[in-house]
Amino acid sequence: MTDTFVKSIAVKSRAEFRNYYMLQNLRGIKTLCLLFWGMNAAIRLMLSCFPDTLTRAQNFPEFNTFNWVHNIVSPLFFAWVYLLFNQYKKTRKATMMMSVLGVMFSIYIILSGMLSSFMATYIPSDNLVTFMIALTVIGVVCVFEYTETWLITLITGIVFTVLLTMLTSHDTEILYNMLICSILLTGFYFISRYNYSYRANHFLQLVEINRKNIEIERASNFKTEVLGMVAHDLRNPIAAVESIAMIMELDADDDDTQENISLVKQSCVKARGIIDDLIEVARNESQQTYHLQKTELNQLLNDVVNTWKATAKTLHNVLFTSYYNPVHVNADVLKLQRVMDNLISNAAKFSDESSSIEISLTKTNTFALIEVRDRGLGIPEDMLPKIFDRFSKAGRKGLRGEESTGLGLSIVQQIIERHNGKIEVKSKVNEGSMFRIFLPLVD
Repeated sequence: MTDTFVKSIAVKSRAEFRNYYMLQNLRGIKTLCLLFWGMNAAIRLMLSCFPDTLTRAQNFPEFNTFNWVHNIVSPLFFAWVYLLFNQYKKTRKATMMMSVLGVMFSIYIILSGMLSSFMATYIPSDNLVTFMIALTVIGVVCVFEYTETWLITLITGIVFTVLLTMLTSHDTEILYNMLICSILLTGFYFISRYNYSYRANHFLQLVEINRKNIEIERASNFKTEVLGMVAHDLRNPIAAVESIAMIMELDADDDDTQENISLVKQSCVKARGIIDDLIEVARNESQQTYHLQKTELNQLLNDVVNTWKATAKTLHNVLFTSYYNPVHVNADVLKLQRVMDNLISNAAKFSDESSSIEISLTKTNTFALIEVRDRGLGIPEDMLPKIFDRFSKAGRKGLRGEESTGLGLSIVQQIIERHNGKIEVKSKVNEGSMFRIFLPLVD
Protein backbone atom coordinates (compact mmCIF):
# COMPACT_ATOMS: atom_id res chain seq x y z
CA MET A 1 0.00 0.00 0.00
CA THR A 2 1.52 3.34 -1.05
CA ASP A 3 1.54 6.54 1.01
CA THR A 4 -0.94 8.17 -1.37
CA PHE A 5 -3.50 5.49 -0.48
CA VAL A 6 -3.99 6.85 3.03
CA LYS A 7 -3.05 10.50 2.49
CA SER A 8 -2.71 13.15 -0.19
CA ILE A 9 0.27 13.50 -2.48
CA ALA A 10 3.30 15.49 -1.27
CA VAL A 11 2.70 19.24 -0.93
CA LYS A 12 5.32 20.17 -3.56
CA SER A 13 3.44 18.17 -6.22
CA ARG A 14 -0.12 18.65 -4.99
CA ALA A 15 -1.02 21.72 -7.08
CA GLU A 16 0.34 20.20 -10.30
CA PHE A 17 -1.42 16.91 -9.59
CA ARG A 18 -4.74 18.71 -9.00
CA ASN A 19 -4.34 20.43 -12.36
CA TYR A 20 -3.58 17.03 -13.90
CA TYR A 21 -6.57 15.10 -12.55
CA MET A 22 -9.09 17.96 -12.58
CA LEU A 23 -9.39 17.82 -16.36
CA GLN A 24 -10.25 14.11 -16.13
CA ASN A 25 -12.78 14.86 -13.38
CA LEU A 26 -14.49 17.54 -15.45
CA ARG A 27 -14.67 15.27 -18.48
CA GLY A 28 -16.06 12.43 -16.38
CA ILE A 29 -18.66 14.64 -14.71
CA LYS A 30 -19.66 16.09 -18.06
CA THR A 31 -20.21 12.60 -19.48
CA LEU A 32 -22.11 11.38 -16.41
CA CYS A 33 -24.33 14.48 -16.53
CA LEU A 34 -25.30 13.74 -20.12
CA LEU A 35 -25.95 10.06 -19.41
CA PHE A 36 -27.98 10.71 -16.25
CA TRP A 37 -29.92 13.52 -17.87
CA GLY A 38 -30.58 11.44 -20.98
CA MET A 39 -31.75 8.47 -18.91
CA ASN A 40 -34.21 10.58 -16.90
CA ALA A 41 -35.42 12.40 -20.01
CA ALA A 42 -36.10 9.02 -21.64
CA ILE A 43 -38.06 7.90 -18.56
CA ARG A 44 -40.07 11.14 -18.65
CA LEU A 45 -40.84 10.51 -22.33
CA MET A 46 -42.00 6.98 -21.53
CA LEU A 47 -44.24 8.33 -18.76
CA SER A 48 -45.81 10.69 -21.28
CA CYS A 49 -46.33 7.96 -23.89
CA PHE A 50 -47.58 5.19 -21.57
CA PRO A 51 -49.12 6.95 -18.55
CA ASP A 52 -51.75 4.33 -17.72
CA THR A 53 -49.30 1.43 -17.55
CA LEU A 54 -46.47 3.11 -15.62
CA THR A 55 -48.48 5.11 -13.12
CA ARG A 56 -49.68 1.90 -11.47
CA ALA A 57 -46.12 1.03 -10.40
CA GLN A 58 -45.30 0.85 -6.70
CA ASN A 59 -44.35 4.21 -5.11
CA PHE A 60 -45.00 5.98 -8.41
CA PRO A 61 -45.67 9.46 -6.89
CA GLU A 62 -42.23 9.51 -5.22
CA PHE A 63 -40.59 8.15 -8.37
CA ASN A 64 -42.36 10.76 -10.52
CA THR A 65 -41.25 13.58 -8.22
CA PHE A 66 -37.62 12.50 -8.21
CA ASN A 67 -37.68 12.12 -12.00
CA TRP A 68 -38.76 15.75 -12.33
CA VAL A 69 -36.03 16.77 -9.89
CA HIS A 70 -33.38 14.91 -11.91
CA ASN A 71 -34.59 16.47 -15.18
CA ILE A 72 -34.17 19.91 -13.62
CA VAL A 73 -30.96 19.40 -11.61
CA SER A 74 -28.97 17.44 -14.23
CA PRO A 75 -29.01 20.28 -16.83
CA LEU A 76 -27.92 22.71 -14.12
CA PHE A 77 -24.93 20.53 -13.27
CA PHE A 78 -24.16 20.18 -16.97
CA ALA A 79 -24.20 23.96 -17.47
CA TRP A 80 -21.95 24.38 -14.43
CA VAL A 81 -19.40 21.79 -15.56
CA TYR A 82 -19.50 23.18 -19.12
CA LEU A 83 -18.53 26.65 -17.86
CA LEU A 84 -15.77 25.30 -15.61
CA PHE A 85 -14.48 23.04 -18.38
CA ASN A 86 -14.10 26.02 -20.72
CA GLN A 87 -12.41 27.96 -17.93
CA TYR A 88 -9.94 25.13 -17.39
CA LYS A 89 -9.09 24.95 -21.11
CA LYS A 90 -8.12 28.63 -20.98
CA THR A 91 -6.15 28.65 -17.71
CA ARG A 92 -5.06 25.00 -17.37
CA LYS A 93 -5.44 25.43 -13.61
CA ALA A 94 -7.77 23.73 -11.13
CA THR A 95 -9.86 25.98 -8.87
CA MET A 96 -11.72 25.49 -5.60
CA MET A 97 -15.01 25.80 -7.48
CA MET A 98 -14.06 22.79 -9.62
CA SER A 99 -13.42 20.74 -6.48
CA VAL A 100 -16.75 21.88 -5.01
CA LEU A 101 -18.50 20.83 -8.21
CA GLY A 102 -16.88 17.39 -8.05
CA VAL A 103 -17.94 16.79 -4.44
CA MET A 104 -21.48 18.12 -4.92
CA PHE A 105 -22.11 16.18 -8.12
CA SER A 106 -20.75 12.99 -6.55
CA ILE A 107 -23.00 13.38 -3.50
CA TYR A 108 -25.94 14.07 -5.83
CA ILE A 109 -25.37 10.88 -7.86
CA ILE A 110 -24.76 8.72 -4.76
CA LEU A 111 -27.85 10.05 -2.98
CA SER A 112 -29.89 9.50 -6.15
CA GLY A 113 -28.82 5.84 -6.16
CA MET A 114 -29.55 5.58 -2.44
CA LEU A 115 -33.04 7.10 -2.77
CA SER A 116 -33.82 4.72 -5.63
CA SER A 117 -33.00 1.83 -3.30
CA PHE A 118 -35.24 3.29 -0.59
CA MET A 119 -38.09 3.95 -3.02
CA ALA A 120 -38.17 0.39 -4.31
CA THR A 121 -39.06 -1.27 -0.96
CA TYR A 122 -38.43 1.36 1.76
CA ILE A 123 -35.82 -1.06 3.14
CA PRO A 124 -32.60 -0.62 1.08
CA SER A 125 -31.15 -4.03 1.99
CA ASP A 126 -33.77 -5.59 -0.28
CA ASN A 127 -32.58 -3.63 -3.33
CA LEU A 128 -29.05 -2.19 -3.19
CA VAL A 129 -28.21 -2.33 -6.89
CA THR A 130 -28.62 1.38 -7.73
CA PHE A 131 -26.88 2.52 -4.53
CA MET A 132 -23.95 0.18 -5.19
CA ILE A 133 -23.69 1.22 -8.85
CA ALA A 134 -23.66 4.92 -7.91
CA LEU A 135 -20.87 4.42 -5.33
CA THR A 136 -18.78 2.35 -7.76
CA VAL A 137 -19.17 4.73 -10.71
CA ILE A 138 -18.23 7.80 -8.67
CA GLY A 139 -15.29 6.00 -7.06
CA VAL A 140 -13.91 4.99 -10.46
CA VAL A 141 -14.67 8.10 -12.55
CA CYS A 142 -13.67 10.89 -10.16
CA VAL A 143 -10.42 11.50 -8.30
CA PHE A 144 -10.82 12.98 -4.81
CA GLU A 145 -8.40 14.30 -2.24
CA TYR A 146 -8.21 12.45 1.08
CA THR A 147 -10.48 14.92 2.90
CA GLU A 148 -12.97 14.99 0.03
CA THR A 149 -13.32 11.21 0.11
CA TRP A 150 -14.01 11.31 3.85
CA LEU A 151 -16.53 14.14 3.39
CA ILE A 152 -18.50 12.24 0.73
CA THR A 153 -18.40 9.05 2.81
CA LEU A 154 -19.54 10.86 5.97
CA ILE A 155 -22.41 12.75 4.31
CA THR A 156 -23.62 9.59 2.58
CA GLY A 157 -23.55 7.66 5.87
CA ILE A 158 -25.44 10.39 7.74
CA VAL A 159 -28.17 10.70 5.09
CA PHE A 160 -28.55 6.92 4.94
CA THR A 161 -28.91 6.72 8.74
CA VAL A 162 -31.47 9.54 8.88
CA LEU A 163 -33.61 8.06 6.10
CA LEU A 164 -33.41 4.58 7.59
CA THR A 165 -34.54 5.71 11.04
CA MET A 166 -37.39 7.67 9.47
CA LEU A 167 -38.69 4.66 7.53
CA THR A 168 -38.32 1.89 10.10
CA SER A 169 -38.17 1.56 13.86
CA HIS A 170 -37.16 -2.08 13.96
CA ASP A 171 -33.74 -2.23 15.68
CA THR A 172 -32.63 -5.41 13.94
CA GLU A 173 -33.55 -3.99 10.53
CA ILE A 174 -31.72 -0.76 11.28
CA LEU A 175 -28.60 -2.59 12.49
CA TYR A 176 -28.60 -4.92 9.47
CA ASN A 177 -28.97 -2.08 6.96
CA MET A 178 -26.36 0.04 8.73
CA LEU A 179 -23.93 -2.88 8.50
CA ILE A 180 -24.58 -3.20 4.76
CA CYS A 181 -24.19 0.57 4.29
CA SER A 182 -20.89 0.46 6.20
CA ILE A 183 -19.60 -2.30 3.93
CA LEU A 184 -20.62 -0.39 0.79
CA LEU A 185 -19.08 2.87 2.01
CA THR A 186 -15.89 1.04 2.96
CA GLY A 187 -15.78 -0.37 -0.56
CA PHE A 188 -16.32 3.12 -1.99
CA TYR A 189 -13.52 4.49 0.19
CA PHE A 190 -11.05 1.84 -0.98
CA ILE A 191 -12.04 2.23 -4.65
CA SER A 192 -11.70 6.01 -4.42
CA ARG A 193 -8.33 5.88 -2.64
CA TYR A 194 -7.02 3.24 -5.03
CA ASN A 195 -8.06 5.44 -7.95
CA TYR A 196 -6.31 8.42 -6.35
CA SER A 197 -3.19 6.36 -5.57
CA TYR A 198 -3.04 4.93 -9.10
CA ARG A 199 -3.41 8.35 -10.73
CA ALA A 200 -0.91 9.91 -8.30
CA ASN A 201 1.73 7.25 -8.97
CA HIS A 202 1.18 7.59 -12.71
CA PHE A 203 1.54 11.38 -12.42
CA LEU A 204 4.74 11.10 -10.35
CA GLN A 205 6.19 8.71 -12.93
CA LEU A 206 5.40 11.20 -15.70
CA VAL A 207 7.05 13.97 -13.68
CA GLU A 208 10.14 11.83 -13.11
CA ILE A 209 10.33 10.85 -16.78
CA ASN A 210 10.02 14.50 -17.79
CA ARG A 211 12.75 15.46 -15.32
CA LYS A 212 15.06 12.75 -16.65
CA ASN A 213 14.36 13.83 -20.23
CA ILE A 214 15.31 17.40 -19.36
CA GLU A 215 18.54 16.21 -17.71
CA ILE A 216 19.37 14.03 -20.70
CA GLU A 217 18.66 16.90 -23.10
CA ARG A 218 20.87 19.26 -21.09
CA ALA A 219 23.67 16.69 -20.95
CA SER A 220 23.34 16.07 -24.69
CA ASN A 221 23.42 19.80 -25.44
CA PHE A 222 26.48 20.23 -23.21
CA LYS A 223 28.21 17.30 -24.90
CA THR A 224 27.39 18.74 -28.32
CA GLU A 225 28.72 22.18 -27.36
CA VAL A 226 31.95 20.70 -25.97
CA LEU A 227 32.32 18.46 -29.02
CA GLY A 228 31.89 21.42 -31.34
CA MET A 229 34.32 23.63 -29.39
CA VAL A 230 37.01 20.96 -29.13
CA ALA A 231 36.74 20.02 -32.80
CA HIS A 232 36.79 23.68 -33.85
CA ASP A 233 39.78 24.51 -31.64
CA LEU A 234 41.75 21.57 -33.02
CA ARG A 235 41.60 22.96 -36.54
CA ASN A 236 44.26 25.64 -35.96
CA PRO A 237 46.94 23.30 -34.50
CA ILE A 238 46.36 20.79 -37.31
CA ALA A 239 46.60 23.55 -39.90
CA ALA A 240 49.83 24.79 -38.29
CA VAL A 241 51.38 21.31 -38.35
CA GLU A 242 50.37 20.89 -41.99
CA SER A 243 51.88 24.27 -42.92
CA ILE A 244 55.15 23.44 -41.16
CA ALA A 245 55.28 20.07 -42.94
CA MET A 246 54.82 21.79 -46.31
CA ILE A 247 57.66 24.22 -45.52
CA MET A 248 59.92 21.38 -44.40
CA GLU A 249 59.06 19.52 -47.60
CA LEU A 250 60.62 22.32 -49.63
CA ASP A 251 63.95 21.93 -47.81
CA ALA A 252 63.97 18.13 -47.62
CA ASP A 253 66.97 16.72 -49.50
CA ASP A 254 66.64 12.97 -48.94
CA ASP A 255 63.99 10.33 -49.56
CA ASP A 256 63.55 9.34 -45.89
CA THR A 257 62.76 12.90 -44.86
CA GLN A 258 60.34 13.29 -47.78
CA GLU A 259 58.58 10.07 -46.78
CA ASN A 260 58.27 11.16 -43.14
CA ILE A 261 56.91 14.55 -44.13
CA SER A 262 54.43 12.85 -46.47
CA LEU A 263 53.20 10.71 -43.57
CA VAL A 264 52.75 13.83 -41.43
CA LYS A 265 50.72 15.49 -44.19
CA GLN A 266 48.55 12.39 -44.63
CA SER A 267 47.92 12.28 -40.89
CA CYS A 268 46.92 15.95 -40.97
CA VAL A 269 44.46 15.26 -43.79
CA LYS A 270 42.93 12.36 -41.82
CA ALA A 271 42.75 14.46 -38.66
CA ARG A 272 41.11 17.31 -40.56
CA GLY A 273 38.53 14.86 -41.96
CA ILE A 274 37.74 13.57 -38.46
CA ILE A 275 37.41 17.13 -37.15
CA ASP A 276 35.06 18.06 -40.00
CA ASP A 277 32.92 15.01 -39.19
CA LEU A 278 32.82 15.90 -35.48
CA ILE A 279 31.77 19.46 -36.27
CA GLU A 280 29.07 18.17 -38.63
CA VAL A 281 27.74 15.86 -35.91
CA ALA A 282 27.69 18.73 -33.42
CA ARG A 283 25.80 20.96 -35.86
CA ASN A 284 23.22 18.28 -36.59
CA GLU A 285 22.63 17.52 -32.91
CA SER A 286 22.30 21.19 -32.02
CA GLN A 287 19.18 21.32 -34.21
CA GLN A 288 20.77 24.07 -36.29
CA THR A 289 18.26 25.42 -38.78
CA TYR A 290 18.54 23.87 -42.22
CA HIS A 291 18.15 26.22 -45.19
CA LEU A 292 15.51 24.22 -47.01
CA GLN A 293 14.50 25.34 -50.47
CA LYS A 294 12.76 23.79 -53.44
CA THR A 295 15.49 21.78 -55.19
CA GLU A 296 15.54 19.86 -58.47
CA LEU A 297 17.30 16.56 -57.74
CA ASN A 298 18.45 15.81 -61.30
CA GLN A 299 20.51 18.98 -61.35
CA LEU A 300 21.89 18.41 -57.84
CA LEU A 301 22.93 14.81 -58.53
CA ASN A 302 24.47 15.72 -61.89
CA ASP A 303 26.52 18.44 -60.17
CA VAL A 304 27.74 15.95 -57.54
CA VAL A 305 28.74 13.34 -60.14
CA ASN A 306 30.47 15.93 -62.36
CA THR A 307 32.41 17.25 -59.37
CA TRP A 308 33.65 13.75 -58.53
CA LYS A 309 34.74 13.22 -62.13
CA ALA A 310 36.38 16.63 -62.47
CA THR A 311 38.39 16.40 -59.25
CA ALA A 312 39.39 12.77 -59.89
CA LYS A 313 38.55 11.86 -56.31
CA THR A 314 38.25 8.22 -57.38
CA LEU A 315 39.14 6.02 -60.34
CA HIS A 316 35.69 4.45 -60.19
CA ASN A 317 33.24 5.15 -62.98
CA VAL A 318 30.45 7.12 -61.27
CA LEU A 319 27.23 6.79 -63.28
CA PHE A 320 23.96 8.67 -62.86
CA THR A 321 20.63 7.51 -64.30
CA SER A 322 17.34 9.37 -63.93
CA TYR A 323 13.91 7.94 -64.68
CA TYR A 324 11.98 11.15 -63.99
CA ASN A 325 12.64 14.79 -64.75
CA PRO A 326 12.04 17.12 -62.98
CA VAL A 327 11.92 15.80 -59.40
CA HIS A 328 11.53 18.47 -56.71
CA VAL A 329 12.11 18.21 -52.95
CA ASN A 330 12.69 20.68 -50.14
CA ALA A 331 16.38 20.38 -49.35
CA ASP A 332 19.41 22.09 -47.93
CA VAL A 333 21.61 21.75 -51.02
CA LEU A 334 24.95 21.72 -49.20
CA LYS A 335 23.75 19.12 -46.70
CA LEU A 336 22.35 16.87 -49.42
CA GLN A 337 25.60 17.18 -51.38
CA ARG A 338 27.40 16.07 -48.20
CA VAL A 339 25.14 13.01 -48.05
CA MET A 340 25.93 12.04 -51.64
CA ASP A 341 29.67 12.65 -51.15
CA ASN A 342 29.69 10.38 -48.10
CA LEU A 343 27.78 7.60 -49.87
CA ILE A 344 29.94 7.75 -53.02
CA SER A 345 33.10 7.83 -50.90
CA ASN A 346 31.84 4.86 -48.90
CA ALA A 347 31.05 2.92 -52.10
CA ALA A 348 34.50 3.70 -53.54
CA LYS A 349 36.21 2.62 -50.32
CA PHE A 350 34.76 -0.88 -50.40
CA SER A 351 34.78 -1.69 -54.13
CA ASP A 352 37.39 -2.32 -56.78
CA GLU A 353 38.57 0.72 -58.75
CA SER A 354 37.61 -0.95 -62.03
CA SER A 355 33.96 -1.24 -60.97
CA SER A 356 31.19 1.33 -61.31
CA ILE A 357 29.25 3.27 -58.70
CA GLU A 358 25.67 3.60 -59.91
CA ILE A 359 23.38 6.42 -58.80
CA SER A 360 19.74 6.36 -59.87
CA LEU A 361 16.78 8.68 -59.31
CA THR A 362 13.14 7.63 -59.40
CA LYS A 363 10.02 8.45 -57.41
CA THR A 364 6.84 7.07 -55.89
CA ASN A 365 3.57 8.91 -55.30
CA THR A 366 4.95 10.78 -52.29
CA PHE A 367 8.72 10.28 -52.21
CA ALA A 368 11.76 10.86 -54.38
CA LEU A 369 14.00 7.79 -54.29
CA ILE A 370 17.79 8.04 -54.69
CA GLU A 371 19.77 4.80 -54.90
CA VAL A 372 23.56 4.49 -54.59
CA ARG A 373 24.83 1.03 -55.60
CA ASP A 374 28.30 -0.52 -55.65
CA ARG A 375 29.61 -4.00 -56.56
CA GLY A 376 32.11 -4.28 -53.74
CA LEU A 377 32.67 -6.18 -50.52
CA GLY A 378 29.15 -5.84 -49.20
CA ILE A 379 28.20 -5.68 -45.54
CA PRO A 380 27.91 -8.77 -43.32
CA GLU A 381 24.35 -9.38 -42.16
CA ASP A 382 25.23 -9.02 -38.47
CA MET A 383 26.62 -5.52 -39.13
CA LEU A 384 23.58 -4.16 -40.99
CA PRO A 385 21.58 -3.15 -37.88
CA LYS A 386 24.59 -1.15 -36.62
CA ILE A 387 25.63 0.43 -39.90
CA PHE A 388 24.26 3.89 -39.02
CA ASP A 389 25.43 3.87 -35.39
CA ARG A 390 28.07 6.38 -34.43
CA PHE A 391 31.53 4.83 -33.84
CA SER A 392 29.98 1.38 -34.31
CA LYS A 393 31.91 -1.82 -34.90
CA ALA A 394 30.52 -1.74 -38.42
CA GLY A 395 33.25 0.76 -39.27
CA ARG A 396 35.96 -1.06 -41.28
CA LYS A 397 39.07 -0.30 -43.28
CA GLY A 398 38.55 0.02 -47.02
CA LEU A 399 39.99 -2.26 -49.72
CA ARG A 400 43.03 -0.01 -50.02
CA GLY A 401 43.49 0.49 -46.28
CA GLU A 402 41.35 3.64 -45.99
CA GLU A 403 40.59 4.46 -42.37
CA SER A 404 37.03 4.98 -41.14
CA THR A 405 36.01 7.56 -38.52
CA GLY A 406 32.76 5.70 -37.85
CA LEU A 407 30.81 8.93 -38.38
CA GLY A 408 30.12 9.13 -42.12
CA LEU A 409 26.94 7.04 -42.33
CA SER A 410 25.70 8.38 -38.99
CA ILE A 411 25.95 11.90 -40.42
CA VAL A 412 24.11 10.76 -43.56
CA GLN A 413 21.22 9.42 -41.49
CA GLN A 414 21.09 12.58 -39.35
CA ILE A 415 20.86 14.81 -42.42
CA ILE A 416 18.22 12.69 -44.16
CA GLU A 417 16.04 12.55 -41.04
CA ARG A 418 16.30 16.34 -40.70
CA HIS A 419 14.83 16.45 -44.22
CA ASN A 420 11.87 14.34 -42.99
CA GLY A 421 13.17 11.46 -45.07
CA LYS A 422 14.61 8.04 -44.35
CA ILE A 423 17.53 5.92 -45.49
CA GLU A 424 17.86 2.16 -45.70
CA VAL A 425 20.53 -0.26 -46.87
CA LYS A 426 20.48 -3.61 -48.64
CA SER A 427 23.65 -5.62 -48.95
CA LYS A 428 25.11 -9.06 -49.62
CA VAL A 429 28.68 -10.08 -48.91
CA ASN A 430 30.87 -10.02 -52.06
CA GLU A 431 27.95 -8.71 -54.14
CA GLY A 432 27.87 -5.08 -53.06
CA SER A 433 25.59 -2.67 -51.25
CA MET A 434 22.72 -0.37 -52.14
CA PHE A 435 21.70 2.66 -50.07
CA ARG A 436 18.18 3.99 -50.69
CA ILE A 437 17.18 7.54 -49.72
CA PHE A 438 13.53 8.57 -49.53
CA LEU A 439 12.75 12.32 -49.56
CA PRO A 440 9.24 13.85 -49.55
CA LEU A 441 8.22 15.27 -52.94
CA VAL A 442 6.99 18.84 -53.39
CA ASP A 443 4.95 20.27 -56.23
